[in-house]
Amino acid sequence: MTTGTLLAIASKPAPREPMITLSEAEISTQAGLEGDARGTVRRRQVTIVAREAWERACDDLGADVPWTARRANLLVEGLDFEESRGKVLRIGPVRLEITGETVPCARMDEAHQGLRQALQPHWRGGVTARVLSTGSVRPGDPASWDPPDPA
Repeated sequence: MTTGTLLAIASKPAPREPMITLSEAEISTQAGLEGDARGTVRRRQVTIVAREAWERACDDLGADVPWTARRANLLVEGLDFEESRGKVLRIGPVRLEITGETVPCARMDEAHQGLRQALQPHWRGGVTARVLSTGSVRPGDPASWDPPDPA
């Protein structure tokens, strides 16, 4: 089983507002990441990006762009999200069903020219998730894939 770590948490109180980094966060089935503007969108309650994928995109750009420019809620390391739709990710006590790739949008080029294209290969832009179980998370929490349900 592949394991990783939650490195950082961020929230945006409203669309186009600056990201706010958090030392811990409540994640619920009703609101997604507490205080985040998109938490009630069922298939996109929480967004997650992998540090390694983000760094590869930045290397392609030749720039050091902060991960919060991605506007994702959670930054993890040690996990690969490519083709992970349908998998269940556990971060601390929280279980998240991966609903799809977070497709890079034009906002990425507003953050840094060329970032949108750099995030396109291999799901570098991260994933969207639906909350399956509620709990509190903080940087340092373990992150791992739940085993598939037996058939």
